[in-house]
Amino acid sequence: MSSSDGLFDIPDTPPTTGTGSGSLSGNTHSSAPLAVRMRPRSLDELVGQEHLLAPGSPLRQMIDGNQPLTILLWGPPGTGKTTIASLLSAHTDRRFVEVSAVSAGVKEVRETIAGARRALAQTGIETVLFVDEVHRFSKSQQDALLPGVENRWVSLVAATTENPHFSVISPLLSRSLLLTLESLTDDDIGVLVDRALTDERGLAGAVTLTDEARSHLVRLAGGDGRRVLTYLEAAAGAATSQGKKQIDVEDAALAVDKAAVRYDRQGDQHYDVISAFIKSIRGSDVDAALHYLARMIEAGEDPRFIARRLMVHASEDIGMADPTALPLATATAQAVAMIGFPEARIPLAQAVIHLAAAPKSNSVVVAIDRAQADVRAGKVGTVPPALRDAHYSGAKKLGHGHDYRYPHNDPRGVVGQQYAPDDVDGATYYEPGDHGFEARVSERLAMIRKILRDR
Repeated sequence: MSSSDGLFDIPDTPPTTGTGSGSLSGNTHSSAPLAVRMRPRSLDELVGQEHLLAPGSPLRQMIDGNQPLTILLWGPPGTGKTTIASLLSAHTDRRFVEVSAVSAGVKEVRETIAGARRALAQTGIETVLFVDEVHRFSKSQQDALLPGVENRWVSLVAATTENPHFSVISPLLSRSLLLTLESLTDDDIGVLVDRALTDERGLAGAVTLTDEARSHLVRLAGGDGRRVLTYLEAAAGAATSQGKKQIDVEDAALAVDKAAVRYDRQGDQHYDVISAFIKSIRGSDVDAALHYLARMIEAGEDPRFIARRLMVHASEDIGMADPTALPLATATAQAVAMIGFPEARIPLAQAVIHLAAAPKSNSVVVAIDRAQADVRAGKVGTVPPALRDAHYSGAKKLGHGHDYRYPHNDPRGVVGQQYAPDDVDGATYYEPGDHGFEARVSERLAMIRKILRDR
């Protein structure tokens, strides 16, 4: 007998069958959270993720055509991962079973797959297994899913907010179709808000929303559909408790325990705040820079936008004065893309503190500006013969590579020869400053230029 014999055998239990067998499909009662009551009832009601909804797409095959597939849904919170599972629960003719990655162990996973295998053998009914936050499963728990996936005893739908290339074991990842969900746009969030205000499953017209309050809620959502509906429900409760029929910005701010930061991502405040943010870093005022960072975070600014600005600043205003600034800013952008808010505020703050406290120099941007100005002015002479490509037949007859001096053969590592075209030979573009690491560069560069030009 093999070691796996009997592994998936458990006492017979009647399989759950029929449409909507999962608990996700049963959370539409009036006391359920607004975000749950307003879950789309079909793929056509799903907001955002248009790239996943085309005719013949894997999602439509699985939901409309009952095609057995193993799908990994990867995306930020509130983008529709659980909603897609809910649609599977409500519209598939298969059993729908949910497993909590927080509380389930290897035993529960194996028992679930055993039940699916038995249901398939006895009744021909297939099972959809939904695992939320699959990244929380240990390696052994994920390993326990493999037999069910490999043998198609279950159609696995696993959801994660973390990069599955790092959080999901390779054998499971290779057997799965990875679908990436994107953060909802402000327009998408607005659709959710407007629908919840009027839909019978939602607030059913009991309250209205001022334009300013709507913009505030959309801004605070940060691309998270669940978050904005939670905020809207709380704001509606705050308004109705005061006998009001309209939610204003004060109700919205009170409900989510946040100040109504006046900051329009498309208007003057957006440009004023980001300008002040960068100028505060350039001016080495760590505290002012953190203030403007906090304003952008609280107003729901896209963290990726902030990270991109930090990368530009790292070269434009710090440059060679602290060569670690750009790698740090780049690492920050990667961290932000992987984890999102709210945790992304921490690496952003670290980067802001580092860049604001770093020595400053704009010599990099000045140097490339000068070089481009000469090129635009037509100073684009021919490449010196010694530097031309000499690796093809006939190149030597043309003098290419002749008299080229190999720097590594000189004990100093630098030799005096012409590198630039005649038109700009001797031009000085980069002038290092006296701060930080660049002061050391200045000394070395002076020595190098003396050798290069003393020929």
